[in-house]
Amino acid sequence: MEDRRILSAEEKTEDLEQDIALIAQEFREGFEAVDKIPQPAVTIFGSARIREDNPVYAEARAAGRRFAELGWAVVTGGGPGVMEAANRGAKDGGGLSVGFNIQLPHEQAPNPYLDISLTFRHFYARKTMFVKAAEGFVVFPGGFGTADELFESLTLIQTGKVHHFPVVLYDTTFWSAMRDWIRDRALPLGMVSAADLELLTITDDVHATVQTVLGRHEQRCADAE
Repeated sequence: MEDRRILSAEEKTEDLEQDIALIAQEFREGFEAVDKIPQPAVTIFGSARIREDNPVYAEARAAGRRFAELGWAVVTGGGPGVMEAANRGAKDGGGLSVGFNIQLPHEQAPNPYLDISLTFRHFYARKTMFVKAAEGFVVFPGGFGTADELFESLTLIQTGKVHHFPVVLYDTTFWSAMRDWIRDRALPLGMVSAADLELLTITDDVHATVQTVLGRHEQRCADAE
């Protein structure tokens, strides 16, 4: 894979110019895709391995639909599972459905519920578009990829690289242990601050999820006036 070659210690200097050009082109294509989103957008993360008969699928679909009904675009990683559910919900609600997919060794095909679709070769370009497009993040249960997206978003907010967007974790049973670890282990050691804990909202309610994102957005718009 191209990423494996770029990140290898054996990468040859003469290949760098071509690699840089390809990465720059990918960022350009991503920025152009984000520019096609005319309304506020929420980025929804979650496992690609969730099947349609899993309750999480139905909840992600309901969240996507509700955001769309309220005039928001829904952005996901464009693949199956939670991503498909949220994009499907956006289509159910008559909204704009966006998928930023990724080339993987075991190919992740775009789901069939996308109005705007772009497939990336590099994770770092793709993750930039998740953030650039978003006014808030909703994170459903997931594995390593979902955790990576969650903590990258939190780090960007914590360090002031992006605005203080809301981060909503959906499913208290799934996420509470992680929050407790941050509060009970990392916080006493001074590795995070009490304010950092306030970056996270955990809920089991679709309405509360949507209202948290919309409420923070409305407040930010009001503060900017």
